[in-house]
Amino acid sequence: MTARPGLLARGPWRPDQVEAVWREDAYEVPAEVDRLADGAVANLRERGSPAHDGMATRLAAWDAAGGRLRLELQPVRWALRLLDDAAESLTALCVVRSEDGRWLAGRRAGWVSSWANRWALGAGGAVDLGESPAETLTRELQEEWRLEPEGLTVEALIALPNGLNMLVGLATVPDGCEPLPDAEHEEWSWWPADTAAWPAEADERLKLMAALLGS
Repeated sequence: MTARPGLLARGPWRPDQVEAVWREDAYEVPAEVDRLADGAVANLRERGSPAHDGMATRLAAWDAAGGRLRLELQPVRWALRLLDDAAESLTALCVVRSEDGRWLAGRRAGWVSSWANRWALGAGGAVDLGESPAETLTRELQEEWRLEPEGLTVEALIALPNGLNMLVGLATVPDGCEPLPDAEHEEWSWWPADTAAWPAEADERLKLMAALLGS
């Protein structure tokens, strides 16, 4: 769909300015790719993951015009996102900041499918069938951290190097709120507003994401 990696579209948009249009036909891949996906799911389960395969969402096309973001979506096998070529699968990332500017970070468990044993920002996951990707942001925030945002903007649509596309949102929560992490996180912390003061384990890609959201 595009040269990778790259910023496809830049907001911000309100959630109601993100339009999701669904194709009825599911995206199909050759039998060999399906077998590779079978093996990737098996490897994930060997690491102790409770993940189950099924259908998720693919970004078939997009358009940003007139102050709106239009996403054309298509059903796709979830496990394809585990491959080196994720077939334009769509994921959502909800970055979380407190009112005073701190960033919510969590160290991911060893069994998760992405960023295992590493620190990540906010909450994220696949877009469910029939779901607006803007709704995915708040759903993942509730599921992973039991947080309700005071404000939410959809900030960007990004193409990642492995054929995965990411819708990035930014949620604001009260200073005194207490996140309740799910089993996907082994530790959590509020990182300082100034990324230069982040701990050494902060991946440079997280700092790039913070720079994007701060621009």
